[in-house]
Amino acid sequence: MIRAVMPCIGTALAWRETARGFLASATPPEAISWDDTTVQGRLFDEHQTRPPDRTITVPRAFLSMANTVVWHSDPARFARLYAFLWRLRDAPHLMTDRGDRDLAVLRAMEKNVHRCQHKMKAFVRFRETGDRDDARRSFAAWFEPTHHTVEPTAQFFVRRFADMNWQILTPGISAFFDDGQLRFEQDVPRPDLPADAGEELWITYFRNIFNPARLKVQAMQSEMPKKYWKNMPEAAAIPDLIAQAPERAREMTRAAPTLPPARLAAIRAQQATNVSAWDGSHEELPAAIRACTRCALHRSATQAVPGTGPKDAALVIVAEQPGDQEDLTGRPLVGPAGQLFDKVAAEAGLARTDAFVTNAVKHFKFVPRGRQRIHQRPNASETEHCRWWLMAEVAQVQPRLILALGATAALSLTGDGADILTRRGRTETGPRGLPVLITVHPSWILRLRDADRRSEALNFFRKDLELAVRLSQMSGCDSTSTAD
Repeated sequence: MIRAVMPCIGTALAWRETARGFLASATPPEAISWDDTTVQGRLFDEHQTRPPDRTITVPRAFLSMANTVVWHSDPARFARLYAFLWRLRDAPHLMTDRGDRDLAVLRAMEKNVHRCQHKMKAFVRFRETGDRDDARRSFAAWFEPTHHTVEPTAQFFVRRFADMNWQILTPGISAFFDDGQLRFEQDVPRPDLPADAGEELWITYFRNIFNPARLKVQAMQSEMPKKYWKNMPEAAAIPDLIAQAPERAREMTRAAPTLPPARLAAIRAQQATNVSAWDGSHEELPAAIRACTRCALHRSATQAVPGTGPKDAALVIVAEQPGDQEDLTGRPLVGPAGQLFDKVAAEAGLARTDAFVTNAVKHFKFVPRGRQRIHQRPNASETEHCRWWLMAEVAQVQPRLILALGATAALSLTGDGADILTRRGRTETGPRGLPVLITVHPSWILRLRDADRRSEALNFFRKDLELAVRLSQMSGCDSTSTAD
């Protein structure tokens, strides 16, 4: 049996060179006894490996993993690494085999070392040991890592504290950084570190950033294991902070500002932007709409399309936006969807000439495709900008009822454009407290390919228009009215 003893300092390089020698001499894993006890002089009691007489290649992923696993505290780590390396000679694909048990163990060890390195970076607490007036101030810390992570983590502290001298002392290997030079020593006794005036300020800061309302003790101890607490000055405050957390959380709740007034102010501000400030005459409003540049839609549309109809109509009909033909003619609801509306309205006894017909959005939004202009649904911002004009039209007409055709009209009038098929046939409260009857847009019916579905949709649409006629003729409208 060959006994290979790895040094505690420079472990990664020593194991790598030793493993290369064993691999070159075809020494099987069962013939080697690995140890991590420090031995002065030779690395081997009974065998000295010879330099490899050929190039030894292993997957780069294995080298990265091995350079981490060698710092694990498990004495079997070297043997596990070499046994897996032995298997890799003929099966390099094993590094990607998630079902391999040996690889799974090594990956878990690698993860544990990385976690220990993270804890070291987070929980090392330095105390000043030198004179503040020295050119390079001096600090020292006592830390008790779970694994042998001082050497592989030391470069982090070199980069972080390059302008000072420091020592990280542990029960095993300790790191010393003096005048820009890093060295390691073994079995350095624990020093009696002096008190640090900065700790009181740090504990005060820690107490003030502690949020009792978000306290989860189990999660906290998972991220900050109690084994590290004894060397962390702020940990002395943790039991008291935990005990006081419930009462402090209640105090925070009592001292918090009340939300309804702030929320109410935001709602009122939003409502104020929705109220039209138009104060011109009936005759001037259409021209003002045609000159609108409140959003970007005016750049590509032919013209804005204001509403048409009696200025004292009992019913206002609001569609979505102008289509291709409406954009060219300057009149609302005259394209294929408008023609279907006129047909069904006549069957329902709704005379279009008795209603004021308009759109929620006044400009045509489209995407050019060859010689065609393909309709695009207005977004919420565009609908909101045009709502200013719609409210001006509604304010001038002062109808008894508003009929909303489709989602965009419902969004503009009620603030909600969802679930139109569920809401159709029902009235909801709209601007100025006016009732809004929800129904589908006739273009939706035109898009239905199934004849039975289209027939059913037309029947429901006809009932909605019949209900609109009845409600608009009443002196008051019941908000729970339904066409079903």
